[in-house]
Amino acid sequence: MKFPQIFRTTQPMRFDIKPRYYDPVKEEIEQRTARIKRELQAEGKIPYDGNEPLEASGYHGSSIRGAFTSGGSIKGRHTSPLQSAGMLRLVIFVLLIGSLFGYIYYGPEAIYTILYIVAGISLLVVFFRLRRQRRK
Repeated sequence: MKFPQIFRTTQPMRFDIKPRYYDPVKEEIEQRTARIKRELQAEGKIPYDGNEPLEASGYHGSSIRGAFTSGGSIKGRHTSPLQSAGMLRLVIFVLLIGSLFGYIYYGPEAIYTILYIVAGISLLVVFFRLRRQRRK
């Protein structure tokens, strides 16, 4: 006989999945036939049924397989080494170490010199980017 309890003990959570059958070949064949039927109805080679509009015929794009590769490859993107995050971290690290050692050996003038150099380089970069955008 079980006595009533004040506190509930936790039960292990159950994972219940109901598998569905998915046939990608059959789905692709159905999509192709529906697309070809719509194209032939739009050209007038097949009489239009009238039971569904041409736009809403059930085709919602490609299947998930291959949908991400149709947009273009990621490997094809060209980036310059100056725009990578690793290069930016390296530049910041070198500036911090340089300013630390410059402050230790030369005093605050070294930090001001490094700040002037960084400001000048950043202004040049902004100037050349604006100049390139105006040309386009």
